[in-house]
Amino acid sequence: MESVKTSNTDRSQVDRSHEMGLHVEQLKGRTQQRFFKPDEEANFTYPDSYDVDFNKRAEFDAKDMSTKDVNLKIRELMKSGHGTIVIKNPMARHALGVGILNRLNLYFEGSLGYFGCGLVDGPNIRISGRVGWSCAENMMAGTVVIEKNAGSLFGAAIRGGDLVCKGHVGARTGIDQKGGTIIVGGDTGAFSGFMMQRGRMVICGNAGKNLGDSMYDGMIYVGGQVAELGVDCVPGEMTDTDRAWLTRKLKMYDLYPAKGIDHFKKFVAGKQLWNYDNLEPSEKKLVL
Repeated sequence: MESVKTSNTDRSQVDRSHEMGLHVEQLKGRTQQRFFKPDEEANFTYPDSYDVDFNKRAEFDAKDMSTKDVNLKIRELMKSGHGTIVIKNPMARHALGVGILNRLNLYFEGSLGYFGCGLVDGPNIRISGRVGWSCAENMMAGTVVIEKNAGSLFGAAIRGGDLVCKGHVGARTGIDQKGGTIIVGGDTGAFSGFMMQRGRMVICGNAGKNLGDSMYDGMIYVGGQVAELGVDCVPGEMTDTDRAWLTRKLKMYDLYPAKGIDHFKKFVAGKQLWNYDNLEPSEKKLVL
């Protein structure tokens, strides 16, 4: 078998692709196998999800229960068909309401600790108190609404759904956001929107330093003042579509400002870091 010569390093990519036969290959039709039917309801739920009735309500007091017992109790109630569950006295325990891959109305009467409501896909969750770090981390779908304040890393790596805090939040809100919507009724800390990849973030109050630092894509709307923009975060143009979307979302969660939304500013990715490997060494040092 004749080997392909590689000694000539000046050959163009086009020449190489011709030698490999990429331009003479005859494309043939292939059959398309159907793995699912879009009209089948089962394909939109997890195999082990439960059929629940939102009108079937249950509540329990978690004051003397461990985190594991609370989460198991929620699953037992879902298994028995309860679609609305109220947890009283969560006592700011960590990792409550996590990993719920089911449609569900879940209400916490009190505050949660770290990592509350993470890895959820589908439930509608409302928390009457505060939440600690990393609330709703890796959320896929559904809604999570916090009536008071939230800690740092709010909505880290969120992929879908609506995550709403009606109070203030800490630093690095929406870090590595990959989709969905994050709404903050008050202020947010430094590095919010850091490494944002997709989705929308709405800050009704002020934003700390390095807003949108190293963001790849997505949109950030700020109603107050921005302390400082991060690397590759630039002002964007507010359109009628943006205003209509903001109006609808903020009214949905009773966060629409009395003075309207004309004062909101939009920020997007400058996209100068898209070709990071092509930057000169001095430019890389500046970015880092």
